[in-house]
Amino acid sequence: MAGGVPIFWRLRDCEQASAAVESAFILPVLLLLLLGGMEFARLAWERSALQFAVQEAARCAVVQPGVCGTTAQTQAFAAAKMTGFSIPAADFAVTTPACGTQVAASVPYSFILFPIFSAAPTLTARVCRN
Repeated sequence: MAGGVPIFWRLRDCEQASAAVESAFILPVLLLLLLGGMEFARLAWERSALQFAVQEAARCAVVQPGVCGTTAQTQAFAAAKMTGFSIPAADFAVTTPACGTQVAASVPYSFILFPIFSAAPTLTARVCRN
């Protein structure tokens, strides 16, 4: 170090790689927030679509018995109303309790962006129409 500046002082004053270091700290957090928001929005969309399909199927069973007169027809109608998702008609249960015609569905949600989560929520919807 004779006649020179110690290496610590030279590195301390160097600003060439500071943007890369700052990006390395911020980028993972930013990506996690962005992808987590997308996954949450997809979960809300599927939950809303399931509720809509169950509600429309129960309404069809009460208002249009020619279209949804049998259990199989009501299940097929509900499955067709699931826009953007393919859920089998057998996942929809049609019963006739005291409240009228009840359509219910219970579907396990599968994460696309974060498949590392082992405990996925189960989406349920139930509507009874008279």
